[in-house]
Amino acid sequence: MVTRRASKIKPSPTLALEAKAKSLRAQGVDVIGFGAGEPDFDTPAHIKEAAVRSLSAGFTKYTAVGGIDALKDAIIAKLKRDNAIEYSRSQILVSCGAKHSLYNLAVALFEEGDEVIIPAPYWVTYPDQVLLCDAVPVVVRTTEETGFKATVDQLRAAITPNTKALMLNSPSNPTGATYDRRELQAIAALAVERGIYVISDEIYEKLVYDGYEHVSIASLGPEIKERTVVINGFSKSHAMTGWRLGYAAGPEGIISAMNKVQSQSTSNPTSFAQEAAVVAYNGSQECVTQMVQEFDRRRRFIVDRLNAMEGVRCFKPQGAFYVFPNVSALYGRRYKDRAIANSTDLASFLLDEVKVAVVAGVGFGADDYVRLSYATSMANIEKGMDRIEKAISMLK
Repeated sequence: MVTRRASKIKPSPTLALEAKAKSLRAQGVDVIGFGAGEPDFDTPAHIKEAAVRSLSAGFTKYTAVGGIDALKDAIIAKLKRDNAIEYSRSQILVSCGAKHSLYNLAVALFEEGDEVIIPAPYWVTYPDQVLLCDAVPVVVRTTEETGFKATVDQLRAAITPNTKALMLNSPSNPTGATYDRRELQAIAALAVERGIYVISDEIYEKLVYDGYEHVSIASLGPEIKERTVVINGFSKSHAMTGWRLGYAAGPEGIISAMNKVQSQSTSNPTSFAQEAAVVAYNGSQECVTQMVQEFDRRRRFIVDRLNAMEGVRCFKPQGAFYVFPNVSALYGRRYKDRAIANSTDLASFLLDEVKVAVVAGVGFGADDYVRLSYATSMANIEKGMDRIEKAISMLK
């Protein structure tokens, strides 16, 4: 029998949906997929070329568990340049993706009975990683009216003597919500006052729009920096999802514990991928700028199309590459003998009847919504919006 710990968690709904969509495509079905949180751009050529050079030079052996010094130095330089935070090598851990960084942190930081505050809607992995460590996810509900952001009053009310940490994701998956400097200063003051850690997942920091300036909460003073672990990576900003490289920056004691966890699970991240990542951070960032410009064009189009659909209301995201429309006005409707009662029903209906893959909001802690990724071509977005509009017209 599997452990109680393993039985508490669920498979990732986003990965499950993408697997189903890929299976249908393999059968020749024309599926428009809005499920994957993956840039549709190829990894920039100069990054791939760096990996090829590394392979050709024979850099294919084990490295230090926590990453090569050249990559740690590139990360340190990036954090100072872009985020105004200074770290040393002993405060950086490179892992096999930001998800791996988060898992290492959860194992190193959480124990049975610890509580972790997670604003909802949340990325599907946060609660399950907390549960895997026998800790307790404490969900704080946010609304469209607050821009899908937790208020300081909400966070203060959720803190108990057992609270260990707050999970902060800005820009957010799935909503694209972003916290501004003033909001982060208030959250930082609360975290310092109550002695809790902040886990700041900043994986989408480069994908922001409408003049928004990303601020890392760790940059707001030495006290909050000592209570913050910054999580980031290369998957979203540099279209390197399959390369599996992420990192954590934080207090030396926590990073050291995470390094020990990693040493007994995966050991080092892939050697030649690390050398490519050095070039990703030290080289030209024009590739990132170009991707953001295209994402912004798609964002504006998809938000306008969704808001024009009967029964759909869509918040305009300031970051990431997702929209999270409220579709609850469609609940209670039917198509033939099929009733739509929740986000799972609607997602299944769209996939079965018009071959459009979206992710049910229930997995993100918000059943009134579905998530669509606009990290796909404009042609796919246009075709997908036409199909969704048709599907809605079929519901009575």
